[in-house]
Amino acid sequence: MNLRTISSGGSPSVLHQESSSPGRVGHMLIEEGFDLDLRCPPLGDALPETLDGHAGTVVFGGPMSANDEDDFVRRETDWLKVPLRENRPLLGICLGAQMLVNHLGGKVEGHGEGLVEIGWYPLKATEDGRKLMHWPDMVYQFHREGFSLPRDATLLATAETYPNQAFRYGDNAWGIQFHGELTRAMMQRWVVRGAHRFELPGAQPGRDHLGGRLIWDMHLKRWLGEFLQTIFGKPALS
Repeated sequence: MNLRTISSGGSPSVLHQESSSPGRVGHMLIEEGFDLDLRCPPLGDALPETLDGHAGTVVFGGPMSANDEDDFVRRETDWLKVPLRENRPLLGICLGAQMLVNHLGGKVEGHGEGLVEIGWYPLKATEDGRKLMHWPDMVYQFHREGFSLPRDATLLATAETYPNQAFRYGDNAWGIQFHGELTRAMMQRWVVRGAHRFELPGAQPGRDHLGGRLIWDMHLKRWLGEFLQTIFGKPALS
């Protein structure tokens, strides 16, 4: 998982693999004048003691579990107290959202029947979500675990297999289970490197990942721009 932070000119982004990329999230933020401060805790990168001078942070996904006992997982989960305490914008994507849930006292676990979400799946905004913005009907997923809704959090979007898909906590903390950050090249890498997971119950074959992108990705990309604008307060992140 990679951590990305954004300072007033930039944002700390947290990543979790050497090959990880902030993808479209990074592209959109850079286009709006942000600098990315890339941190990768699994490779030994330290996380900032304060977000002074940063506009916020994005914690991305990764193949590990938020429940793993690795030291960097525990340290990173605990570190989330920094943006929460300083009330800086914080966005957790997939693993990042699950770490945030664990930090807030929630629970991260797999589906009771072993089902996964790997591919394109329907998304339904809650009433609170619809008040905030228009959400895409289909989103791209790549996970084997979901999360409970943290106490005092507001559910923004839901789905059938893993009901909690997006939430807001307080003024500035956000978590989403699905992936809007993938460029086409990133999705192609995921389909090749993750092909062994397409046999899991509920997963879709690789051809449907790329085929679905042709149909639904333009709507997901548009939503992502509006969502980042909502979080980081910069106009026209599209």
